[in-house]
Amino acid sequence: MNAVLPRLLCGLLVLLAPLALAQNSNIIGTVIDVKSRQPLPDVVITATSPSLVGERTAVTDAKGEYRIPQLPPGVYTVRYEREHYQRYERGDVQLGLDRTLRIKVEMLADDALIVPIISTPPTLGPGSTTTGVNVDQQFIKRIDKARPPGPTRGFEALAELAPGPENDQYGVSINEQLAVASPPPQDNIAPAMPGMSMTLRLHPAPSHQAPTQPHRDEPMTRSRYYDMYFKGYGVNPTVNTEEERFSTFSVDTDTASYTLTRSYLKRSAMPDARAVRVEEFVNSFDYGYASAKSAPFAVHVQGFPSPVRKGYQVLRIGVKAREVSRAERKPSHLVFVIDVSGSMAMENRLELVKQSLRMLVAELDERDLVSLVVYGSRARLVLPPTSALDTPRLLNAINGLHTEGSTNAQAGLELGYRIAVEHLREGGINRVILCSDGVANVGISDADGIWERVKSLAARGITLSTVGFGMGNYNDVLMERLSHVGEGNYAYVDELKEAHRVFVENLTGTLQVVAKDVKLQVEFDPKEVSLYRLLGYENRALTAEQFRDDRVDAGEVGAGHSVTALYEVKPRENARTLGTLRIRYKSSEGGSSKELATPLPRATLRPSYAQASESTRLAYVASAFAEKLRGSYWTRPLTYDSLLELWSGVGPELKEREDVQELGDLIRRAGGLDRRVDPFEAFAPLRTMDFDRPPSGW
Repeated sequence: MNAVLPRLLCGLLVLLAPLALAQNSNIIGTVIDVKSRQPLPDVVITATSPSLVGERTAVTDAKGEYRIPQLPPGVYTVRYEREHYQRYERGDVQLGLDRTLRIKVEMLADDALIVPIISTPPTLGPGSTTTGVNVDQQFIKRIDKARPPGPTRGFEALAELAPGPENDQYGVSINEQLAVASPPPQDNIAPAMPGMSMTLRLHPAPSHQAPTQPHRDEPMTRSRYYDMYFKGYGVNPTVNTEEERFSTFSVDTDTASYTLTRSYLKRSAMPDARAVRVEEFVNSFDYGYASAKSAPFAVHVQGFPSPVRKGYQVLRIGVKAREVSRAERKPSHLVFVIDVSGSMAMENRLELVKQSLRMLVAELDERDLVSLVVYGSRARLVLPPTSALDTPRLLNAINGLHTEGSTNAQAGLELGYRIAVEHLREGGINRVILCSDGVANVGISDADGIWERVKSLAARGITLSTVGFGMGNYNDVLMERLSHVGEGNYAYVDELKEAHRVFVENLTGTLQVVAKDVKLQVEFDPKEVSLYRLLGYENRALTAEQFRDDRVDAGEVGAGHSVTALYEVKPRENARTLGTLRIRYKSSEGGSSKELATPLPRATLRPSYAQASESTRLAYVASAFAEKLRGSYWTRPLTYDSLLELWSGVGPELKEREDVQELGDLIRRAGGLDRRVDPFEAFAPLRTMDFDRPPSGW
C-alpha cells in the first residue's frame, strides 16, 4: 500500500497540475447578422485545442453575446454554427495565459460570407451543419440550447469590468481593461501586446447598456445566475424502428437537475435550458415500486395515450433494485471533502453543509468511520478517520468549520483520495464525498479532462459522490461528470429538507451499491411499433453494440433505488406486443455481467391518462415539465395551463404528498416566468405540426 500510494498521488498531481497552472484565459464576443446588424441568438460556438481535453461550447444569448471561460492557453479553433447560416470555422486563434480575447463575428444567411474580426481572410466551411448526425437530433439540439430570457449582465459588459478582487467571482481574469482598437488592414494585424487583451473590430461596437442589477430577492450581490456552467446534450429524436429498433442507455439515479431548477424558479428566474435533464426530474420522485423478493430487480411497465402527441402512447418503464436493510449495510469510510472558500459564506452555504453533516452523523453507527478534509487556498485534514460513535469529536470538528481563502479543489480532492487510499476498508464502502458550491474558478474546471485517475481509484472500490450547494459560478458539468466517472451519484442541496432526503432518508441506498454497470435496452418490434422516442438520458446514450460490451462503463444502482424511463411509442394497428426490455448488470463486487429480459406486452397500455396508475401519471408530469422547460419541439402543444391540469389529475393520494404539491407550485412559477417565443412557429406553425417528424429541410 505504501509503495502504491506515492505513485497514485504523483500521477494525479501530474494530471491535475496543468489545470491548476492555467485555467484563467477566456474567449468572449458577439455574433450579429451582417445585413440587419441585429444580434444573433442561439449560435453554437465550439472551441477546440490540443491543450484542451475534449471541447468547450457556448451559445449566444438574446444579445448575441457568448463567453467560453477558464481555458488553458494554447492555439484554438473556434467554430460558429446556426441554422440557416453559413458555418464559420476560425483556426490559429492564439490565446495566451491569463488573457481575455474578444472575437466578434458577423454572419450572413444562405451562401454569404462570414466576416471575421480577428483573422486572415476566412476559408469558407460547408454550408450545412455537421454531417453524419440524425437530422432530428441535430435540428432539436440547435434550438434546444437557447438561453432563457431575462435581465443578465452581458458578456461585453462583463469583459469591461475593471480588474480587481471584487470581479474575480465572475470567472474572468483580466490583467488590463479590455481596449477597443481600430484594426489595421486585414493582412497586417498585429498580435496583442503582452499583458493586454485586445479587441479588434471591422465595425463600430454597439453601445453598451448599463450593467443590470440582480433581482431584489436574489441573495447574491454581484454574481449572476448565468455565471453557471451547463452542457446541453440535445433532445432525443423520434426513431423509425425499421432503421434502428434498439434503444440503449446507462441508468441514471441522479436528481441534481430537478433541485437546481427548483432553486432557479424559487428565485423567480427561469433555468438555463441546458441545466434541465429529463431523467433527473423523473427520478426525483418515489413511485412506490415494489421490490422483487427473489431477483435483483423488479420491473414495472405501464402506458397510456399521449396527451401531447397524437397517435402515440406514453410507455413508462420502472426498474426497482432490491432492498437492503440498515442492519445489512456494509461498514463504511466516508471522506468528506468540503469547500470552505470565501464564497461558501454566501447564503449560509457552509452552514447548510454543517447541518447536513450533523444529520448524517446521527444516522451512522459503530461500523462507520468519518474523515473531514477542507480546502480553501490550500487543503488540510480537519478530522482523521474517526468512529461515528465518537459523536463529541465529530460534532466539534463539524462545528469548527469556517470559510477561508480561495478555491483549490485540486488540493482538496488529492488529500481526500490520499486519506481514502491509506484507510481503505476491504469489502466495505469507501467513498469520497465532495461538497462544494461549484469548483469552477481554481484547479479542476474541465469536466471532460483528467478523470482516468478518478476512474482507476473507483475500480479499486473508492467511489466519488458530489453534492452541490448554492448558486452563482457553479459548475454543473463538472459535478455531474465527476460523480459519473467516480461511480457515485450527484445531488444538489438547496434547503434543509433536501439535505435530510440526501443524507438521511436515502443514506443506505446512496452508500450501498447493489448493482454496477447497469444498462437498459429496449428492443422494439418493427412489426408492432413504427416509431419511438426516449425522453431524456441523452448524455447516457449507448450504441446497441455497447450493451453487451463489458468494457463500457455504465451507471450504478443503490439498494432500494429505482430508475424510471419514459418512451413515446407509435404502435401499429392491431399490435399485440411492443418489444423486449433487457437489463444488463454486474454485482456490486464486480465479476461477469448478467442479463435479464422482460417482454413488453401491449396489454400494459391503459385506455386513458385517467385510467393509468397515479405513479405513472406523476412520472409523465415530471417528464413533461422538464421537456417544456428545455423547449423540446415535441411538447410544443403543451401549455403550462394544460400541464397544471395533468398535474391536478395525478390522483388524490399522491397530491397530498409535499413533494408533489411542490411540483405543482414550480409549474405555476414557470408559467408566470416563461416569456420565450416558440422558435419554430415562423417556419413550422403549430396548427400544421407533424407529430412524426420535424419540418422538412431541417
